[in-house]
Amino acid sequence: MTARHVIAAGIRRGGGEGLMASVAEGLSALGEELLVVGPPARSPLVARASALGLPVHTLPSAGPAEYARDLLLWRRANPDGVLWCEGTMPALATAGMRQRIVAFDTAAPAPVQRLRSAARARALATIVPSPSDAAQLKGARALAPSVPALELVRSPRGGGPLRVGFMGPVSERDGVLVLADAVDALRRWAPGRYRLRITGPTRYADARERVVVEGRLRSLGAMVQSVHNMPVDEFLGSVDLLVCPAVSPRGFCFPAATAMASGVPVVVSDAGSLSEAVGPDHPWVARAGDAGHLAEVITAAAAALPADDAVAAARLRWQTAYSPEAGRKALGALLEDLGLRPAGSGAGEPMTAAGA
Repeated sequence: MTARHVIAAGIRRGGGEGLMASVAEGLSALGEELLVVGPPARSPLVARASALGLPVHTLPSAGPAEYARDLLLWRRANPDGVLWCEGTMPALATAGMRQRIVAFDTAAPAPVQRLRSAARARALATIVPSPSDAAQLKGARALAPSVPALELVRSPRGGGPLRVGFMGPVSERDGVLVLADAVDALRRWAPGRYRLRITGPTRYADARERVVVEGRLRSLGAMVQSVHNMPVDEFLGSVDLLVCPAVSPRGFCFPAATAMASGVPVVVSDAGSLSEAVGPDHPWVARAGDAGHLAEVITAAAAALPADDAVAAARLRWQTAYSPEAGRKALGALLEDLGLRPAGSGAGEPMTAAGA
C-alpha cells in the first residue's frame, strides 16, 4: 500500500495543528497522491487526516518503541514514494533510507539536536516552520505552515471590561505566569478595565508547575475566566485582543497566525519565531519574560483599538505568508526544487493528468 508521497506520523500530545498537517493538506490540494501512515492512537496527524478523508494506514503499534519498529518494517516492505517524517522518532527509525524528507515543528535542546542530526542522514531535505528554526539546524529549510481564516462568532463587549485572550497551551513556557503578572499590573493601573480569558489544554511539566500556575490564576479572582474546550471561532470572537506571551522558543504560533487571519489584534513576545510570525513592522511586541513591558504593550494595543490599520497589515502578512494559497505555492516550489514535481508545472497549482 504505497503512494507518491508517504507521510510517517509522529506520536505526540496536543491538537492536530502542525507543519506536517499543512504538508498533507497541501499535497492533497496540489493533486499529489499521498498516504498517511501512523499508529492507531496518540497521533493528531492520523486523526486529522482521517477527518479530512485523506488515505490513512495505521500500524498495530502499542507504544513508541513498537511504532518505531513497525514503521521501519513497513517502509522496508513498501519502499516506493517519498517518505515525509513528522518529527524525530519517524526520522530516526528510518535514518539512512533514501527518498526521505524530514520535518521538525520546533527547535530542540542540544541532546535532541544530536539525535536529529543522525536522523537526517541521506534525507532529501529537512524542513522547519520558520527562518529562526532553520538557523538553528544547519541545512534546514523554512516552510511555513498554512493557517485558514475563520468566520468569527462575535460576542459584543458593550461597556464591559476589555477582554484580553490567551489561547493555550497553559504552561510556564507559554508565558501564562508572565501574562498573569502583567494582568495584575493592569489591575493596579486601571481597576476594572481588563479581563483575561483563557482557553487551551494544560501542559504542566510536574505537580509544582500545576500548583504555581493554578494558584497564580486563582489569585486574580474574577479577572480571569477559563473557557476550556471553547471552539476557536467563538473564543476569538469573544476577545478584543489576543496575547501570545511565550518566554522561550516554541513551535510555530498557530494562535497568533489565526488571529492575524481572522481580524483579531495580537500582542506577542519576542521569544523564538513569534516576532518573525507577525513581521518586523508589527506594533505590539513585548520582551519575553518581562511582565511590566508586556503590560505596557497591552495598554498600547488597547489604546489603539479597533486598530484597523494594524489589523489590515497583519491580515495582509497572513495572506502572503500563511494562507492556504501561500502554503500551496511554497510547497509546490519546494517539490519543484527537489525534483519531485515537473519544473514549470505551476508552483501551487494542481497537476493535470498530462503533467502527473
